[in-house]
Amino acid sequence: MTKLINLTIDGIDVSVEEGKTILEAARSLNIHIPTLCYHEDLCVAGNCRVCVVEQEKVKNLPASCATPVAEGMVIHTNSMKVRLARKHIVELLLSEHNADCTKCYKNGNCELQTLASQMLTGDHMFLDLVPDKKYTIDMFNTAIIKDDSRCIRCQRCVRTCEGLQSVSALGVAYKGDKMKISTFFENPLFEVVCTNCGQCVNRCPTGALIERNYIDQVWDAIYDTTKHVVVQTAPAVRIALGEALGLPPGKIVTGKMVSALRRLGFNSVLDTDFTADLTIIEEGHELLSRLKKALVDKDPKVALPMTTSCSPGWIKFIEHTFPEFLPNVSTCKSPQQMFGALAKTYYAQKRNLDPRNIVSVSIMPCTAKKFEANRPEMRSSGYKDVDYVLTTRELGIMIKQAGLEFEALPDEHYDSFMGVSSGAAVIFGATGGVMEAALRTVYEVVTGREVPFDGLNITPVRGTEGELREATILIDKVKPEWGFLEGVELKCAVANGLSHAKTVMQNVKSGKANYHFIEIMACPGGCLGGGGQPIPTNPEIRSKRKMAIYEEDMGMPIRKSHENPEITAIYEEFLEKPLGHKSHELLHTHYTPRKRY
Repeated sequence: MTKLINLTIDGIDVSVEEGKTILEAARSLNIHIPTLCYHEDLCVAGNCRVCVVEQEKVKNLPASCATPVAEGMVIHTNSMKVRLARKHIVELLLSEHNADCTKCYKNGNCELQTLASQMLTGDHMFLDLVPDKKYTIDMFNTAIIKDDSRCIRCQRCVRTCEGLQSVSALGVAYKGDKMKISTFFENPLFEVVCTNCGQCVNRCPTGALIERNYIDQVWDAIYDTTKHVVVQTAPAVRIALGEALGLPPGKIVTGKMVSALRRLGFNSVLDTDFTADLTIIEEGHELLSRLKKALVDKDPKVALPMTTSCSPGWIKFIEHTFPEFLPNVSTCKSPQQMFGALAKTYYAQKRNLDPRNIVSVSIMPCTAKKFEANRPEMRSSGYKDVDYVLTTRELGIMIKQAGLEFEALPDEHYDSFMGVSSGAAVIFGATGGVMEAALRTVYEVVTGREVPFDGLNITPVRGTEGELREATILIDKVKPEWGFLEGVELKCAVANGLSHAKTVMQNVKSGKANYHFIEIMACPGGCLGGGGQPIPTNPEIRSKRKMAIYEEDMGMPIRKSHENPEITAIYEEFLEKPLGHKSHELLHTHYTPRKRY
């Protein structure tokens, strides 16, 4: 039985479980204690001291986020001593901070700015005591900008990169007043093991880490009458965009988002879900092809388990960390890049457009997609397949810039051409979604029957945040042409977050685990928790987004990728067949190891 600890906070008696912190105890009473270095997703650090409280009979002010409760504690969270200490702490942080807030990308959504406003810091009394420093701004990366002049050294990014993602591209360098957050030998981000996942951006309380934004370039393209601007939107954008515009987490805003994009001036508003369905057809047949080579042809060179390739953060992680497993990665491009290649080939032909005049824009929940779009292999159309990638946050900014009253917009539908999709594509936005979508199609292709789960909901592969999921699907009563799969138990694994990706690949490498198919998403919870999603993010918010994803799936008229009529049409008119010559030319790529550091 859990032991309860009794204490008093601001004159209120409270009992909480042993091991809880003063901060957690105060929150259970709805008492607000300001924090800065603390984040629900990360290990406790107690670096910033903004959350200090006064404990009777104790001289120093303890950090409430890092101090466990003790029997009989008497805590004051709003005494004069506490308020003055917090104010001075924030003033000290501001004394070293580039506080030119109106020029900062995080203006209005900066935790330090909010604290300074709440505490009425006024004159910066410590400013003259701080020597001038030469700060650097790393602007070389196509996805993330690192501005040391705005860093408050809270180390959230370090704990995110090391603890949450097991990447360690960022760390603490030097000591004392020279201490800074740095990369290996202070190299730019594009030269180290950074995966561009953007989780550090999502947890940075200031503007020290932000995405590289392409808003002005997209506006320029829209205003250029010689250009035909096509936009695609990822599955996880529709359940998070509302947060960037003042709506509660988990609100589905698909129709209003489409309406807003039309009013922004895009020539065609299309859906990444269309190529998510296409990904399932290609990836599903690739899995079946590999299984045939392994089980029938006894080909020793076939690479199993096959892993998904939708997450560019995961791709860069495996290139750096497990390059020997690159042959195991599906050769399918991500839905974003499939869409980009088709926009300047199939779409251009159908619309009788010169692909040189098409500007392809994607709205993604992900900062790594910016890096992916700039990879040299992503030009199979003969042009740069995706010209600009905007995050969910950037789209929110564009809608505000245009003066649109988002909630008042009518609900509209995507354009019918390359805009029709299935519920299977929608669930790409949640961890386990790609696996579930693939199984809905692969099982039916092989057996002629729907996958035997209630309402097509394959709950065993629906990944829970922070958990490695495993599932085994029995394949029986197969069609004659798939006889070699009769009785096969298809072993699947689902991981979200790169720390769990590392675990599953280490298990495969050591022989502890044996799978046929692995889905890996770089971000906690999958794309719904992507580095380009609205800030803040925490487990509760991501849970609401996940519920919205599955709600959207259940409401779709088509819920299996192979039943999408536009997918059938594109094979009949253009691609000919799954894994065919044209498919390989446009929709597949072979990843090669990048330089390891």
